[in-house]
Amino acid sequence: MFSRFLQRAPENFLSRTQIQDVRAGRRGFLAKAFATAAAATAAGSVSAQGEGGDANILNLPPHSKGLGQPVAARGYGLPSEFEKNLQRRESPGLTRVGQSSVSFCPLQGLFGIITPSGLHFERHHQGWWDIDPSRHRLMVNGSDEGLLKRPMVFSMDDVMRLPSVSRMHFIECGANTGMEWGNAAVPTVQYTHGMLSCSEFTGVPLRTLLELCGADLRRAKFILAEGADGSGMTRTIPMSLIMSGEVLVAYGQNGEMLRPENGYPLRLIVPGVQGVSWVKYLRRIEVGDMPYGAKDETIHYVDLLPDGTHRQYTSIQEVKSVVTSPSGGQVLLQKGFHTITGLAWSGRGKVRRVDVSTDGGRNWAPARLQGPVLAKCLTRFNADFVWDGKPAIFQSRAVDETGQVQPTYAELRKVRASRSIYHNNAIQSWLLEENGEVKNVQI
Repeated sequence: MFSRFLQRAPENFLSRTQIQDVRAGRRGFLAKAFATAAAATAAGSVSAQGEGGDANILNLPPHSKGLGQPVAARGYGLPSEFEKNLQRRESPGLTRVGQSSVSFCPLQGLFGIITPSGLHFERHHQGWWDIDPSRHRLMVNGSDEGLLKRPMVFSMDDVMRLPSVSRMHFIECGANTGMEWGNAAVPTVQYTHGMLSCSEFTGVPLRTLLELCGADLRRAKFILAEGADGSGMTRTIPMSLIMSGEVLVAYGQNGEMLRPENGYPLRLIVPGVQGVSWVKYLRRIEVGDMPYGAKDETIHYVDLLPDGTHRQYTSIQEVKSVVTSPSGGQVLLQKGFHTITGLAWSGRGKVRRVDVSTDGGRNWAPARLQGPVLAKCLTRFNADFVWDGKPAIFQSRAVDETGQVQPTYAELRKVRASRSIYHNNAIQSWLLEENGEVKNVQI
């Protein structure tokens, strides 16, 4: 969408040849290509104001004089043709195989807190499938006979006839912002923080299914959730989360069925916990009394520490926030008033406060939290900014209802060093230069 005040981050700025170069390890031109795309977009941003007045007002357009398209011209609605460039995108060169990769959500172009289902980020370990729901089954069993009286198999009809709940929650990949541990590595917020989305999910509390199966909820300590895709994704979930009623076996997302890329027809929802535990294509739940030590929780998704050891089972997504606009790749076109906007979240509950700085953290001011403010859900914040043409550094710092404060990079690296991958919740910095360009920096 065109704005006289803000040039949005250029999208799709790499050609296929350039993407191949990146995948081959030739990354040096990346910044140049990005700058070229930004300049090209700026050149097209000309005013429609003529000498006799604004032609957009003086001359009636076709849509004011003709007959538009009929109802149901599209059986399933699509975004405007003028918004088609806002897409989730793969980071060039991040992985060798598209079936085991990530697409990033375009946070810089979204409003409010709900992510459109078609822009929800993806993380696949062996590609996505569109599974026939009439043939999909969910099995519930115990690791021994005493833990579950009645092993059961549920069809989709069996699950969907049970009492359901709908709740809004964020989902964040544990590796979100993982490329930034060592330095400022990627240009835009889509790639620094885009493994993040938020939806209204509908489903059945897992506790309800376990009670139907006669699970021994006092002796059971963990469950193992298993997906039906070829990656054999399995994750251990503590029973304490399930007993809270928060963990859902979900089939609905934003008022419709889950999208295939997001686990259709059934996935686990584990609010506040990293996305890998939200097992897609859910086909089996096993009740047990000890952690299962699956490959994706003992070898992968572990945190490298400064002494060379690894932390395991660190699943909670800690308090975090990011300014989504102005952000990297965008250009402020005029001095004067601008709105700083962004997102905050915490896997431990509600966001209590967000502070915003425009001088690299020397001074902070409280941002306005835009309702609703819900537990383990994205919270939108806004702040006013009057640009005088001088450089500025935008930052946001979130505090959650447990009192946890989002750390600076210096604070985080004291305990985690700089070579980890997962659970980077450090404060993000965006440098606004005198020419209006905004860049990713670390201070």
